[in-house]
Amino acid sequence: MTDLRRYRVTFRAYRGEMTETNRGRVRTEAGHRRVRAYVGGHVVADTIRPLLVWESPYYPTYYVPVEDVRAELVATGSTKHSTSRGEGDIYDVVIGDTTRPAAALRYPESPIPELREHIRLEWEQMDRWFEEDEPISVHPRNPYTRVDILASSRTVRVELGGEVVAESDSPHILYETGLVPRYYLPLTDVRMDLLTPSATTTSCPYKGTAEYYNIRIGETEYPDLVWYYRTPLPESQKVAGLVCFYNEKVELYVDGVRQEHSTPFS
Repeated sequence: MTDLRRYRVTFRAYRGEMTETNRGRVRTEAGHRRVRAYVGGHVVADTIRPLLVWESPYYPTYYVPVEDVRAELVATGSTKHSTSRGEGDIYDVVIGDTTRPAAALRYPESPIPELREHIRLEWEQMDRWFEEDEPISVHPRNPYTRVDILASSRTVRVELGGEVVAESDSPHILYETGLVPRYYLPLTDVRMDLLTPSATTTSCPYKGTAEYYNIRIGETEYPDLVWYYRTPLPESQKVAGLVCFYNEKVELYVDGVRQEHSTPFS
């Protein structure tokens, strides 16, 4: 999985410390990591008490205690209604000489008590986010998502347009919670003469920034069916320099068995 578009699939709800409200789909959980948001060189928020809020079932959003917001919040007079969270007041975020319009949201009378004294900062309106001293991108990491990358001797064959595009008996299989396995293959096992670089890049909070190849078979080009991580994040270092095919758009065989296309990404 390589980006938000492909990441949004059925999320498996886990127990443990996570608590689930009975108000629609929203779940909340107290976080313990130090979280900071920046605009330019200014700290907009700095907290060791973030609230993880599953506004969608796929990944959490950070809410910050009101007292841990350092920027000025200027009411816009506009509101945003949520059937589960109530009526939200929208604020501009002002810090230094910079104003980020409609970059904060608060539900002061939410039916979910945990939200009332917290602010949601719009992720993309902030320039940088940190968990402790490490930058994070795309969205907060889900504490219930795990990525395992295992070396394997299973035989993987990739076919497209009547051509065998790749065949390997030394894949690395990436297992990510709730998603289909991904098979990362050495370049030496791939028909690189059929691959052409793409300008597409995407980001994943667990793996990093992916770059892409198109596949050209005869006169037909299949865009963005192959991706790779040149410099993956530390937890995904095992896939560095390997390439992965978009299972749902090629014919993928594992130990001779054709893999189904019927996934949320088909």
